Amino acid sequence: MGITNANKEISKARINCEDTFNIKLSLMASPDIVSNPTDIALALDRSQSMAGSPLANLKNGVKKFIDIIAEATGGAQDGQIGAGSRIGIVSFSNTAVQNTQLITSVSDLKASADSLIAGGSTNHGDAFAKATELFDPQSSNAKVIVMFTDGQTTAGPPPAPIAAAAKNRGITIFCIGLNGNGGIDEQALNEWASSPSSAYVAITPDDAELEAIFEDLAKNITKPGATGIVLKDVLSSCFNIISVSQPTKGTTNILNATSLEWRISELGVDASEGAVLEFTAQHVGSCDGSTPVNADIVYSDNEGNAAIFPDPAIEVDCEELTVTEPCPEPVDVALDGCEDSLVFDAGDLKMTYAGRILQLNVTLKNICPQRRVALAAMITEVDSEGLEYQRGFKAMTIPAHSRETCHDVKVSCIKFVLPEDLSLASDADGSSVCGDRQFKASFIAHYIDSDYQCCDALLQASDESS
Repeated sequence: MGITNANKEISKARINCEDTFNIKLSLMASPDIVSNPTDIALALDRSQSMAGSPLANLKNGVKKFIDIIAEATGGAQDGQIGAGSRIGIVSFSNTAVQNTQLITSVSDLKASADSLIAGGSTNHGDAFAKATELFDPQSSNAKVIVMFTDGQTTAGPPPAPIAAAAKNRGITIFCIGLNGNGGIDEQALNEWASSPSSAYVAITPDDAELEAIFEDLAKNITKPGATGIVLKDVLSSCFNIISVSQPTKGTTNILNATSLEWRISELGVDASEGAVLEFTAQHVGSCDGSTPVNADIVYSDNEGNAAIFPDPAIEVDCEELTVTEPCPEPVDVALDGCEDSLVFDAGDLKMTYAGRILQLNVTLKNICPQRRVALAAMITEVDSEGLEYQRGFKAMTIPAHSRETCHDVKVSCIKFVLPEDLSLASDADGSSVCGDRQFKASFIAHYIDSDYQCCDALLQASDESS
């Protein structure tokens, strides 16, 4: 089945300039048997030469084989072979017997294996015939025979034509040989098995190795989802990688500021399996607006699987936060077309702007979200001797911003009226209207909102009646 899912997620849909966000890469792989259900017939030699440890180790190997198939098909939790696959057991000596049909019960299959008793001669031909009869020709499941034997054919018809007929029907044949007391016909096993024999025949002189051989065979039948995985993730030049967490599987290596490499030796070998890698990126440069996170992402593995990742984009907001002191409201005055003069009463009007106007901007650095700021601005005028004279003071509340992280806030258009009759400058004719004036501006800012609370006083009333 290979790679069944590949995904790339970002933790935020929107960030401010120079903010950070997390990126999560995930892969899911499953053995091939999950998407291609397989019927497996185990043809097991129980002739007299199998008595003792060979038969005991064979039983252990068969039960290990059943467990791996159950786990790979997702049925280990409920004791069933899952995903549509089935296993049947045929045993043989003088003749062959179908100990089970193709079933899914793990306990029934193991009980059947445990019930085998050694005795008699070796009839491979009948074993192939009985194993082939287990398969339904109408079933779309893949079909596999696993022939295990420790000796040469001593009874029944020649097995080679029966094995060849099975292969012609699309049945895959694996052969496992234990080189026991009577020896085995290695050439016969190679002839019976599917081609190439190097991939479908295993021979051992030691029955203690049978469990490991059956385990390897089960993994071969289930086929690994992916091995030798190499994933290279290259971010857009708008972002830098600043930290990488330990992946749930495999290892990572940061190649440069914008790229990393994730390697996994195998994934989904015995069962459906996922792997996750998380890392943190930071916005850099002048990119603004909707910005693709990736420049490129390249995946490869030994099986040639394809992994298609989404290409997420993140909204980058580099606009400066600005709070502006409002200007005074204008008063509407209308002059009719035939009027050459108009008397208009504007009502009460304070002489706010009688004199020069000084307008200040200031940027409050790193203001945290959801917290208002009290800002005071002070203006003094400086005379030729360096002495300062108070000219204005303003206190204002800067509203809280709702961005996710602390951010600079620009306060603009803080206006001070500087009457000319307070000017310290003078010119030759005594007029100060155009004289140079020197000022100093000072600011004080602090948060208004705080989670600080005074401890409540506890008053304990005495019991005067006691």
